[in-house]
Amino acid sequence: MSAEKRRKSVQEMEAPVVKLDIDYSKVDTEPEKERPMGREHLAARALMPEKQLFEFAEYHAQDAERIGYSNYSYWKSVWSNFLRKKAALFMAIVFFVLFVFTFIAPMISKYDAHNLRIETKLAFTHPNSEFWFGTDNLGRDYWSQVWTATRTSIILSVSVSMGQIFVGVVIGLIWGYVRKLDRFFTELYNFIDNIPTIIYMTLIALMIGKSTLVMGIAMIAFYWLGTARNVRNLVFMYRDREYNLASRCLGTKLGRILSKNIFPYLVSVIILRLALSIPGIIAYETTLSYLGLLDVSTPSLGILLRNSRSYFLDYPYLLIFPAAIVSLITITFYLVGNAFSDACDPRNHV
Repeated sequence: MSAEKRRKSVQEMEAPVVKLDIDYSKVDTEPEKERPMGREHLAARALMPEKQLFEFAEYHAQDAERIGYSNYSYWKSVWSNFLRKKAALFMAIVFFVLFVFTFIAPMISKYDAHNLRIETKLAFTHPNSEFWFGTDNLGRDYWSQVWTATRTSIILSVSVSMGQIFVGVVIGLIWGYVRKLDRFFTELYNFIDNIPTIIYMTLIALMIGKSTLVMGIAMIAFYWLGTARNVRNLVFMYRDREYNLASRCLGTKLGRILSKNIFPYLVSVIILRLALSIPGIIAYETTLSYLGLLDVSTPSLGILLRNSRSYFLDYPYLLIFPAAIVSLITITFYLVGNAFSDACDPRNHV
């Protein structure tokens, strides 16, 4: 509104107006601390120029950043959500204690699992003060065998599971995001998946060797298929969402889009697959041991289960001890995996 119109509107007011002599060339730009109230003063201020009526608010970049700052942390929120699951937390502690005890047990054992003497006269001795878990069909101490086998199986299953999850996630992200590579990975998946994995494992065992390291790498090489396929399907759901389209328009690199925009939404699924694959690896190890494709010189839970199947009815303790540990590991990872999967889901974060 111009100054002329403001004057006319003031003159039309019923109350008398007190006119003030204002030198417009000398305008005080500093804000007044207190202004007098009343209709005559309001009318007088209507005649003032805008420079004297209004003032600019100060802007400080640091204060603006502090206002928009959030204390939210993704992994801190994940951890706080996981701690609310008391059953899963308890089972995680139990598994940790179990794993640590696999290193302590050989130290307190009376016999070394790698240098056990065969004494047939002590075969199938039931658990007692001398042999805490009894003896096997060759008279060897079963306590040292069980705990050494548990350590071997846990290390093997966790290593293979983490390896195949890593390979599967990397390939799945690229497979689902880069559409030019979709046909290549689809054909590779069909080629490997249509042939039973046990055939690959048999050929590798016969051509390269039956050591635990070789078979572990072989399992990683073929177990990534299911993870990659699952991740690929999930990436298709998030690939063309608005924030990813905006990132591509801004020239964001492919690796950053995959790691920052898409990967957090897949963490819950990845954790669940990791937790469920660990007991599966132990079961598959049992199959390989049963078929003679795994080196039996290194004790593992699969080998102990295979050896005890013929004596279960007469000497059930040979199967109970390793089976109980396998069951405990399975239940632990199932509960912990589900709880951690829910905690990693960004939709469950407040």
